[in-house]
Amino acid sequence: MDDICAILPHRPPFLFVDRVLKLVPFKSIVAERELRPEEPHFAGHFPQRAIMPGVLITDALAQVSGLLIGLSSKATDTEVGGDIFFLGAATMKYPAPSVPGDTLRLTARAEGTSGALWRFVVEATVGRKLVAQGTLTLAMLESDT
Repeated sequence: MDDICAILPHRPPFLFVDRVLKLVPFKSIVAERELRPEEPHFAGHFPQRAIMPGVLITDALAQVSGLLIGLSSKATDTEVGGDIFFLGAATMKYPAPSVPGDTLRLTARAEGTSGALWRFVVEATVGRKLVAQGTLTLAMLESDT
């Protein structure tokens, strides 16, 4: 968790990555997120049948994509420079819901870069059930410091 927090600026309740399971530097990453029943979004997102909002699953996948860049940089001692921001999502689909008690498996695969832009193919699963998939773009912006 210390390595995750050293890279991501997010903190609870908007930190959606609990642990990294696998990293292939600058290629792919697999991480997990436990969906805890007490999380604030579950109280209001269909209280009678709590469901993890798709936009938050997408944010979790964006965080994992950012971790792929940051942890790869750290693991290979390669300077990528700048702050990483979520720029856009394309073709995101949510074929099945995820609910409190589920463990999201979050996967991001780097598809390429173009200048400061990084493109990822992402998916979230619970067991064998696909709950989200699509492509995300992150941007590397120069730090203000």
